[in-house]
Amino acid sequence: MMKTQITRKTIILTAIIGGILLMVMVTINTIVSSMQVITTTDEAVSEVSSFYLEAMADRRSKTITNLIDNNFYHMEKAVEYINDQGIKTNEELRDTIGNVKSLLSLNRFALVDEDNIVHTQYTTYTGGSRHPFLSDEEMTDRSVSTVSIYGSSKQLCLAAPTPDLKIAGKQYKAGFVQIDIKEIVDLLAFDDEGRTYFGLYSKNGENLSGTELGPYISKYNIFDMIKTIIPEDEWDLNRENFANAVEGTISFTADGAPETLCYVPVENTDWMMVVLIRESVIQDRIRGISEESMSLSYRQIVFTLLFSVAFFLILFFMFRAMSYNNLEAERENTRTFRDMANTDSLTGIRNKHAYSDAEAYLDQMIKDNSIEKLAVVVCDINGLKHVNDTLGHAAGDKLIKDASALICAHFNHGAVYRIGGDEFAVILQERGYDSMHEVLDAINREVEENITGNEVVVSIGYSTLTPDDKLVHDVFERADQMMYERKQQLKAMGAVTRS
Repeated sequence: MMKTQITRKTIILTAIIGGILLMVMVTINTIVSSMQVITTTDEAVSEVSSFYLEAMADRRSKTITNLIDNNFYHMEKAVEYINDQGIKTNEELRDTIGNVKSLLSLNRFALVDEDNIVHTQYTTYTGGSRHPFLSDEEMTDRSVSTVSIYGSSKQLCLAAPTPDLKIAGKQYKAGFVQIDIKEIVDLLAFDDEGRTYFGLYSKNGENLSGTELGPYISKYNIFDMIKTIIPEDEWDLNRENFANAVEGTISFTADGAPETLCYVPVENTDWMMVVLIRESVIQDRIRGISEESMSLSYRQIVFTLLFSVAFFLILFFMFRAMSYNNLEAERENTRTFRDMANTDSLTGIRNKHAYSDAEAYLDQMIKDNSIEKLAVVVCDINGLKHVNDTLGHAAGDKLIKDASALICAHFNHGAVYRIGGDEFAVILQERGYDSMHEVLDAINREVEENITGNEVVVSIGYSTLTPDDKLVHDVFERADQMMYERKQQLKAMGAVTRS
């Protein structure tokens, strides 16, 4: 019996035949897969649209909810501040309301006394007939409502009871702010190039935001516009969803173009956030990608049939793609580590490494003479060593975090860095630069009040860029010197300061 000899030629021939068979299988599979992609494109469009719209609507709804929560929080702080001022006259009250509006960015902030008289920064008026939340004799909970002023302008009214507020012997029952819906629209606006639209609607389908929801619905009542193009049972279901604050989607065809819209309730309001996308846009894009993929597959087939080496080239490209993915993963890890390297682990704000990067960037801008508004604020915690020595490092860490929160709360238009154990730096530009003195006055007042309350005390110094400065460090040095002078002032007031 003869033994079959396996030669090098046999191995090469087997490899070639195997490669060709494999490429034929790959080619056939590519053609079938491409055809399936084209066939299922239209089915995928609706799913992609719904997922995309639901995420977009939910995100914008949460943005409004956060805006409401922030305004209630600032109102609470405003009432606490006003209650502590010992106000004796209406003039003093108006001035204080003006200061509060400036410090806490509370536009259209007002107070209501026990006689339903509304007190604003500029005037007083009877509010019982103008504000629905005053219809009850006693207000016990927060109120969120939509009001119309001056005929057609609509505003979001946020009101909260103030049972502990008494000014000049008179009890005050509530405080409130009004936010123009146009301001909310500006907050939510984004450049969608005519593909996606959004709007705020009341429970009966009325357009509150004045934004266009696609070319068909436009600015009109949503249910009036879709009544004739969707089945009656669907129309009733969606109208009921609006009335009961239940999210949902509506798909319809207008002027031959498929449309999909998604709506979600805005928490704490009687509004619905509605987002619409033109499915034809997604459909054209997906079909274009499919056709491009099909064309590429045909070119690969022709190339494979003409050159047997295509098999090995494909393997090469596969390894190359794997290497690219690994490289991308390494880059992502690098970005993650860089973010970690720039974040202070205790406070969560930027650290000294991040400050050094910012300083280098600003030094270059100073060198290029491309920066005008720049200020550096240096902050140092008083008594950190004393707290560590007497109460332990856990109490010291809490003091550092409280100081960070105090600085960040006031310098919310600046970049805050922790550059040492008890030292912080704030870089102010543009809006932060313009409001610097008001912010400094506010935080210094709070710091001085904290001395007697045994709360966090921070020494603050600042300086601005001058034509003679060559580096950010020049500005920092002046701010640092002012900080040390301020530390001595606070020490004289009774603040604990290390030797």
